[in-house]
Amino acid sequence: MPEGRIVKALAGFYYVKENGKAEVFQCRGRGNFRKKKVNPLVGDWVEYESSNITDGYILDVKERKNELVRPPIANVDQAILVFSATEPDFSTLLLDRFLVHIEANDILPVICISKMDLIQKPEEIEEINHYIEAYKTLGYEVIPTSTKTDDSLEMFYPLFKDKVTVFAGQSGVGKSSLLNAINPELMLETNEISSHLGRGKHTTRHVELILFGNGLVADTPGFSSLDFLNIEAEDLSMYFPEMDELRGDCKFRGCSHTSEPKCAVKKGVDDGVVPKFRYDHYVSFLQEIKDQKRRY
Repeated sequence: MPEGRIVKALAGFYYVKENGKAEVFQCRGRGNFRKKKVNPLVGDWVEYESSNITDGYILDVKERKNELVRPPIANVDQAILVFSATEPDFSTLLLDRFLVHIEANDILPVICISKMDLIQKPEEIEEINHYIEAYKTLGYEVIPTSTKTDDSLEMFYPLFKDKVTVFAGQSGVGKSSLLNAINPELMLETNEISSHLGRGKHTTRHVELILFGNGLVADTPGFSSLDFLNIEAEDLSMYFPEMDELRGDCKFRGCSHTSEPKCAVKKGVDDGVVPKFRYDHYVSFLQEIKDQKRRY
């Protein structure tokens, strides 16, 4: 039975491509998938059968190494998290929310700060540069960019090799514009920021994997919030790398790093090893998780 990867899902059809082959087969899911609660995703490796390129059926979905809910995609190797320096304003709170979900799914994160050309005031430039250095110090790769100039775009090309990469971020930050700048042949639809709402319109309507720089890239719908329903309170600090390194040195097992004495994470905040803004976000997320558990 042939095997391939779902590279696009649209209107009930799944488009499957085998490695090394040019053809893409249009398939439907097996009739019993719904009964078994099997929901094929873009990125899934599947077994399929097809007598021609338009009338195939997916017979089985292979085990996934990870999956994301929004965007709906599986077997992702890395995520390029696009956040704008302005329009909409740069938000470390939202970035850390994304990073927690990416870390929880064992996906390599790369932070891209777009629209750097739009910040002009010295204090704004200083603030953005402060956060860039803070995330770099934590071990994250950070790439400041502008689609008006291509000075930093060449840094992206090696990132895609042999990887499935997802672009994600808030609406209007310039994900599609960035991909168009990296590869003009894509001609992805873009929209300007809504001046009335202060946020971008959704310009990408479905998830599709595109052959790109010796890898596969998905341009995904923008979104502005993520919940923590699948993350346990006691696991949250694992997804802050600087806290994960320290939590084994806390006096108490299961330390929440909030009110316990001799907490290595809180000492790390005092010593400047754990950035204060990151710790504040951790405390906020922890409370949100506890509140969610009470509701459910």
